[in-house]
Amino acid sequence: MSSVSPIQIPSRLPLLLTHEGVLLPGSTMRTSVDSARNLQLVRNRLLKGTSLQSTILGVIPNTPDPASDAQDLPPLHRIGTAALAVQVVGSNWPKPHYTLLITGLCRFQIVQVLKEKPYPIAEVEQLDRLEEFPSTCKMREELGELSEQFYKYAVQILDAVSLEERFKMTIPLLVRQIEGLKLLQKTRKPKQDDDKRVIAIRPIRRITHISGTLEDEDEDEDNDDIVMLEKKIQTSSMPEQAHKVCVKEIKRLKKMPQSMPEYALTRNYLELMVELPWNKSTTDRLDIRAARILLDNDHYAMEKLKKRVLEYLAVRQLKNNLKGPILCFVGPPGVGKTSVGRSVAKTLGREFHRIALGGVCDQSDIRGHRRTYVGSMPGRIINGLKTVGVNNPVFLLDEVDKLGKSLQGDPAAALLEVLDPEQNHNFTDHYLNVAFDLSQVLFIATANTTATIPAALLDRMEIIQVPGYTQEEKIEIAHRHLIPKQLEQHGLTPQQIQIPQVTTLDIITRYTREAGVRSLDRKLGAICRAVAVKVAEGQHKDAKLDRSDVTEREGCREHILEDEKPESISDTTDLALPPEMPILIDFHALKDILGPPMYEMEVSQRLSQPGVAIGLAWTPLGGEIMFVEASRMDGEGQLTLTGQLGDVMKESAHLAISWLRSNAKKYQLTNAFGSFDLLDNTDIHLHFPAGAVTKDGPSAGVTIVTCLASLFSGRLVRSDVAMTGEITLRGLVLPVGGIKDKVLAAHRAGLKQVIIPRRNEKDLEGIPGNVRQDLSFVTASCLDEVLNAAFDGGFTVKTRPGLLNSKL
Repeated sequence: MSSVSPIQIPSRLPLLLTHEGVLLPGSTMRTSVDSARNLQLVRNRLLKGTSLQSTILGVIPNTPDPASDAQDLPPLHRIGTAALAVQVVGSNWPKPHYTLLITGLCRFQIVQVLKEKPYPIAEVEQLDRLEEFPSTCKMREELGELSEQFYKYAVQILDAVSLEERFKMTIPLLVRQIEGLKLLQKTRKPKQDDDKRVIAIRPIRRITHISGTLEDEDEDEDNDDIVMLEKKIQTSSMPEQAHKVCVKEIKRLKKMPQSMPEYALTRNYLELMVELPWNKSTTDRLDIRAARILLDNDHYAMEKLKKRVLEYLAVRQLKNNLKGPILCFVGPPGVGKTSVGRSVAKTLGREFHRIALGGVCDQSDIRGHRRTYVGSMPGRIINGLKTVGVNNPVFLLDEVDKLGKSLQGDPAAALLEVLDPEQNHNFTDHYLNVAFDLSQVLFIATANTTATIPAALLDRMEIIQVPGYTQEEKIEIAHRHLIPKQLEQHGLTPQQIQIPQVTTLDIITRYTREAGVRSLDRKLGAICRAVAVKVAEGQHKDAKLDRSDVTEREGCREHILEDEKPESISDTTDLALPPEMPILIDFHALKDILGPPMYEMEVSQRLSQPGVAIGLAWTPLGGEIMFVEASRMDGEGQLTLTGQLGDVMKESAHLAISWLRSNAKKYQLTNAFGSFDLLDNTDIHLHFPAGAVTKDGPSAGVTIVTCLASLFSGRLVRSDVAMTGEITLRGLVLPVGGIKDKVLAAHRAGLKQVIIPRRNEKDLEGIPGNVRQDLSFVTASCLDEVLNAAFDGGFTVKTRPGLLNSKL
């Protein structure tokens, strides 16, 4: 029999401190290297070394001590194993670390630690030689497996040098393990599942080297969870295709070790599949009368929107399998687009889920991530269905006009499948990878403007305009909804505060200028906070008066009247007695609380000289009035435009000056030198105030013409007239959009007459009746008619027929 060559290890070895197990001679193990000392050892010794000697390490079992300083070398076990580094794998995630594959060669004893930093190096003495016991290699491998389970026993085995001592320590352990397995087989009963007999054998108890807790209970729980998961899959009502996928995945899960990363991913996927509402739905409440009452109670005005919801209910009552419509509410902020979506769900008796799309720039937010990626998850649509637990909820896709676009894809393109009634019955999320039926979901999108919505997506939605409110509507909304809500939030009662409708009108006209009611709500909240201070201070002083037995105090009534001297409602110097309730909020109290009015009617002052006209503009925040100012000076015939204007508005200005120059003789317009060539030695400057706000669009064309006509004729434009309309080079007036919002803006500004294109006359039907009564409308088809209506007494020399001046 040939002899085995002895293994001679170096007398000096770098020490690798490991707490993941005990390495025995002849066994192999993987260990993670992430401490500073071990990282230095791998980098300086293994990665830079080229000889075989540089790959031999001294492996010392080490139990980390939380109380010890990480900078100091911990106490070392006196016996270790010399090992050969077979493989080194590095990674930077989640932090820099290496994984070593090491094989035990022989044992050694530490004689002296020679160096501690950057990694420990010790003088060692070899304890055994492999040629002494050539037949014990298999035993070493078995002991290596045992060392993973019994840390403290493995250390004792490591310390045992002679073969006899090692046998004496290992045989009792093996006998105990055999007895444990026999007892487990007697006490464990087989489980019956779908006529298949599955005997679950309890795994070997593993005692960890840190906590010493048993892990077999967790494994039992996992096995029970898998059985329950399989039962849920069998009893679920998912489609056949989804059921096949789940059965396939559960089979893979049973064969998969729990330590694999894919185990958790597969289990999460199956749990999502059984939680999705494949066939679970709510029953719609189809009482149209009750729905009408509920919508009227929750929202004032919005007649067009309510009408569309009632139409859906009526058709749904006649046809049970009606596909859910895809509606898009478009209007300025604060008009109730989001809240009306919640009311629609309440009316139908459906679950409601809101998905905020503002700023979303990844198509995976809609379609989900593929399961091949780490941290993958379903998209917001599938996740929302899981949250509500039914397949026919009301989904509100909020701010659909503010979707972004990036290298991760276009979420607006991903929504095409979701919002297409012909496709969404077969919607496939990347995470699920099976089809889900979205045809019963009622999708409601909200947007401030349709300009930023892609045309293909816009084509799939039914647009319902939600314009701003009139002053009368705001007053009703304030007293029906906003004031009661603010009183409840601030702990006040109607017996403590009164806000008359006249005061509400002052807040609307002088402190807010908006299409919605958000600013109005904030102002009402400020009033309630100020009154809450008065009430709280009054209660405190009332308590002090009770303690001092003061029983009669009269003549100190605190009531804010307009004819009295205004006093700050926050001034507490005169509060000798609690205020008399209720506290009345009038104009003086409003000024004390909210400060001076933010908006004053400045229209007449602005139009006190020629060269100024009032236009109407549409913005995503609603309609606005817009002043256009013009001046002329000696120069070289240049036209200057200021006010953050877009290209379309600049072109409208050039169109206006060209039309006036070509019709200067007709209207007897001359420059400062008496020439009909308006730009002869003359420069013109057009300015649109609020210069920090970007402006664009063709609707300012008629306003620019009127402003320039006023400048060159020296006549004043009527101060109560606003106008809108696109112009052509031949003097025609073309239709524009946003008529209702623009008319409401003119009404808020206190104007009396509005000039609009004749082809927009149909849009006046949507104007509330009280607004039509307060305003006079002029519909014009050419610029002659516009100028005739904009100036007192008319403007043209030859009046053309067709001017329509009617009070609707």
